[in-house]
Amino acid sequence: MGQSPFEQNPSDPPSRLQRSLGLGSAVVVGVSAMVGTGVFAVWQGALERSGRWLVAAVVLAAVVAALNATSTARLAARHPEAGGVYAYGRIYLGRPVGVVAGLVFIVGKTASASAAALTIGLYVWPQRTTQVALGAIVIALVMNIRGLVRSTRVAAVMVIFVGIALGAFVISSGLTLATRSVESSPSIPGAEPMGVLAAAGLVFVAFAGYARITVLGEEVKNPRRTIPRAIAVSFAMVLFAYVLVAFVVLSADRAGVTIGPAALDDIARALAPSWVVTMVVVGSVLGAGAVLWSLIAGVGRTVFAMASRGDAPRFFAAAGRRSRIPIRAEVAAALATTVLVIAGGLTLALVVSAAMILTYYSIAHVSALRLAGEGGSASRAGRVAAVLGLVGCVGLVAGLLVWA
Repeated sequence: MGQSPFEQNPSDPPSRLQRSLGLGSAVVVGVSAMVGTGVFAVWQGALERSGRWLVAAVVLAAVVAALNATSTARLAARHPEAGGVYAYGRIYLGRPVGVVAGLVFIVGKTASASAAALTIGLYVWPQRTTQVALGAIVIALVMNIRGLVRSTRVAAVMVIFVGIALGAFVISSGLTLATRSVESSPSIPGAEPMGVLAAAGLVFVAFAGYARITVLGEEVKNPRRTIPRAIAVSFAMVLFAYVLVAFVVLSADRAGVTIGPAALDDIARALAPSWVVTMVVVGSVLGAGAVLWSLIAGVGRTVFAMASRGDAPRFFAAAGRRSRIPIRAEVAAALATTVLVIAGGLTLALVVSAAMILTYYSIAHVSALRLAGEGGSASRAGRVAAVLGLVGCVGLVAGLLVWA
């Protein structure tokens, strides 16, 4: 008789949480955390900062994200436990640095969650953005606390539909643009280096979702093998989609389309049939909703991990007896997201998210350097990736600060 999917494999490292995620589920978690807020929300700000160098900014963001993925995958494979860089920072750099990593993760990802909720509001009902965003937070929390396995299935449906919607958007808008004259728009700034760095920092938010896999280290089956593979597959899929969308956004701007915060909706209304507009709106709800679900869970598990080690109030260290879900921590994450939605706006949320998460990965790279110092055949490559990633993170933060 085969092993139940709800039983823990004896070869897996000890875990306080249920190991229910295989490779397919982990890829769904990673893709659903990336394809959502970023692909629907970052384009106006990124285009204003990078102009005709938008695609270069996307590629730069992807390179930094890939370096981050390399360091975090190595760390997660060695230490498959909840908390991500918070845990790695404690191990390699000491408790104070680990606590800083946990705090910047919580702030950054809470800002990302508020951006996801606001994105839903902007695409669904711009005149009632805040109210729609608050409703989305409640729905995401309820879905999440009902159980990770069920929520992963829902996320799979969301990812498939968003992929179809983006494909329809790219093809229909691209065909229309192919018949138009595309002259470079003089109203958009050109190629200042700091502008490209700032744009890459914003676009980086759209790639940062793979960290959702690493903070679920205690819920992934065979984490040493599954986590690196899931990150690589989900990252490659999302990079391909983002480059295509970036080309369409840049071409639409050159063709004179006015691009606002709900960029894909603006472009679709100008260039695509009405059914594509509907798919884009529905896709934004499903995509950003999947991100919102993922981030509330990720923040909740980081709070859970910190509370378990005494770095956050012990009240949040509890998990459900039957579900083994840290419900208290996830409710706290949802409440913090609500506060940011009411107090801030989309641009502020994206900038705060980018700056905090890039700081978080800077700590990951320093931790990875310590890991590389322990020796092994992959130590030299890991050291190079960590150094380049650290430089990239610092550079993108500098760009964001200059443009802020």
